[in-house]
Amino acid sequence: MIKTCTIPAELAGFRMDDALAQLAAISKGEARRIIDRGGCALNQTMVRVASRCVSAGDLLSAGIMQPGEFQELVLTPEAIVYQNRDLLAINKPCGIASQRTPYQLKGTLEYWVAEEFARQGIREPVRVVHRLDRGTSGLMLFPKHRQAAAWLSDLFKNSTIQKRYLAVVTGTPLQQAWVSDGPIGKIGVARWGVVPEGRSALTEFRLLENNNEYNLIEALPRTGRTHQIRVHLAAAGLPIVGDSTYGGVQAERMLLHCRELAFTNKNGTPLRFCAEPDEMFCRLYGVSRVNLS
Repeated sequence: MIKTCTIPAELAGFRMDDALAQLAAISKGEARRIIDRGGCALNQTMVRVASRCVSAGDLLSAGIMQPGEFQELVLTPEAIVYQNRDLLAINKPCGIASQRTPYQLKGTLEYWVAEEFARQGIREPVRVVHRLDRGTSGLMLFPKHRQAAAWLSDLFKNSTIQKRYLAVVTGTPLQQAWVSDGPIGKIGVARWGVVPEGRSALTEFRLLENNNEYNLIEALPRTGRTHQIRVHLAAAGLPIVGDSTYGGVQAERMLLHCRELAFTNKNGTPLRFCAEPDEMFCRLYGVSRVNLS
């Protein structure tokens, strides 16, 4: 929930973590964690400095987690696909939010990375430079410092990162390979579609294999629109299994996985990260292991 309150006169001059702890009836440690993770605003401006003093009349807002509402995210060491001094590459599970919301800190990948940074002694905030939908699994990159965040953000903004996704769909493609370039715009609450007034979008698709019931598709998004792959496949009559938002058949999870990210780093070195789909993805597709060509 969002806790919003006005600083009373008796708390004027207090540290922000002390004031939040008293007003929200939480421990000082929890108040500090909320502030450190960017879950607190003072006069509608995010503040990450727990020692900042508050004044009478200040408006303090914080995202307070209800006890037991969110489970801790526990990842195995294998979830870290790669890391160096600049970045961390994570294989995100399906069903996990990429970043915190005002209502949720724990249980998100951003929170887990913040805890991993702390374990490594990295005194930097987690900067989310790109996202995967909650139902999508696969690779996400987290910069370890401000400079890495800047060049990674530019790579995603300029579409110079090559992204390869795997999607399991119903329906049969008319071609072995094709391109979807329908412009994408918002058509409802948390729904996007191909609309004339939408933003330009381009996705390359290739049929990898068929297991009689479903088809395995490779998707290479060349732009980064919201729900781009999901929208382009649904528009082609090929909804993703488990994607109920866009007409996919019901399943335990959405069968969309970011399998590969490739780019050239700031030193001119080519980097390529791969993450295999999880067991549930393979089982729902009907195989023990996805055969990638």
